[in-house]
Order: sequence, then C-alpha cells, then structure tokens
Amino acid sequence: MSANSVEISNVSLSYYTPERETLALEQISLNVESGQFVAIVGSSGCGKSTLLSVVAGLVPPTEGTVLVNGKYVQGTSPNIGYMFQKDTLLEWRTVLQNALLGSELLGLDKNKSRERAKSLLTSYGLGEFLHALPTQLSGGMRQRAALARTLCTAPDVLLLDEPFSALDFQTKLALSDEISGILRAEGKTVILVTHDIAEAVSIADRVIVMSRRPGRIKSDHRITYPSAGGERPSPFKARSCPEFNGYFQAVWDELDVHKVE
Repeated sequence: MSANSVEISNVSLSYYTPERETLALEQISLNVESGQFVAIVGSSGCGKSTLLSVVAGLVPPTEGTVLVNGKYVQGTSPNIGYMFQKDTLLEWRTVLQNALLGSELLGLDKNKSRERAKSLLTSYGLGEFLHALPTQLSGGMRQRAALARTLCTAPDVLLLDEPFSALDFQTKLALSDEISGILRAEGKTVILVTHDIAEAVSIADRVIVMSRRPGRIKSDHRITYPSAGGERPSPFKARSCPEFNGYFQAVWDELDVHKVE
C-alpha cells in the first residue's frame, strides 16, 4: 500500500449543459499522506467542494484518477467519510439514531455500530443526549453529533466541507480545537475545505491554495510551529505563535479574492 492515503492524479472535471461546457477543475494532482491534515482554500466557486465530491466518489472526474489507500475511487466507499457544511441531521431521529444512519445504509453489524456510536457520542460530550432530538441541541452539539455519525463507520479518510462556517465565532474556535484533537488522536487522514485562512493555517499540516475557476493548485504550504517546542499546538494556541502571521500573509497574498480585475 502506498504511504499516501489519497492520491489525486491529473484530475479535471467539466460540467455540460445544452449551451456550453464549464471546466470546473483542471489537472489537479495532490498526494495526502496517511494521518495528515490538509486544508484547501480558494476563492468562492473555484472548485474546492467539487474536488471533495470527486475524492468521495460522488462525482466521477472527466479526466484523471483518485486512489484512496491504493484503490481507485469508483463510487462511494465506507473508507471515506464526508462531513458537510450543514449537519444534515434528520430531525425526526434521535441523536443516537442519526449517528447510526451511515452504518445502516452500509449494512454494517448493528450491535457493533450501536456500541461504537454510543461510545463516540459519549466521548464527545453527548452521552446525556443519546435519545434527544436534534432540535434540543446547540449548533456545536449538532456538529459533534454529525462528526460521530461520520466516524461511526470507521473511515480512514475524512472529508470536511466547511463544517464550522455556520457557527458563531466563539463556538467555531472551540469546536475546531475539539475536532482537530479528536481526529489527530484517532490518526485520521483529513482534507478540509474552508474559506477561512486563519482556520486553515491554525489547524492543518499543509494548506493548498487553489486558483479561480477552472480550479488549479497554485501552491502547497507546509505548516510547522517550531516555537511550540516541536509539538503541534492546538488551533487556538497556534494563532498566538509567531509563525502564524507569516503563514496567513503568504496564503492571503496568493488568493484571488482580494484582487480587483
């Protein structure tokens, strides 16, 4: 098996309508190592979320290939978990029932899945809400429940599509710390799409900058914090490290969002 969990090779994607062809992604090549946390940033409409959909097997590329754990992506797989911007919890199902949804769809062992879901929810501070409905949860609690649902199938690779963007700033900071700690402790390979440069620089091992549509990779920044003493600081602590502002400025300078044409 390759040391890379995710291998994206020369991926292009076009959308077709009766009127025209729209090139959304062009010649994207990117390798993500096992256990690595990668963030992708870019201007709105550049194809960040589209790229996640390709990796997840939800949309086939027009050209190129994607491998996850050495196997070609051809449709959805239990090895890939996808957490959307909105929690998409089903309001008529309890928190525990929501966490079990993916396992049910994949036909996994019911008893093992139930125990794993209960364990995940309890460890995420939702043990008292197993039988509550989503309407009884705060925004941060709903996202924790959505994370438990995503991880209940034990995927190796986790795709996060702006999972904190709908939250208030304080909750967003706290939850990004929590979720980053959880995913790093479990050794997950993570690809995060975000429009928030500070979030990307504080949470990721690498930050990939994409161009405007058609989306291409402009740069790949390796993020390290030597001032933290050799250990990876939490996202909250990273924001106060002296290296943080330099990374933020470097990524900002490469984005197209602030350039007037």
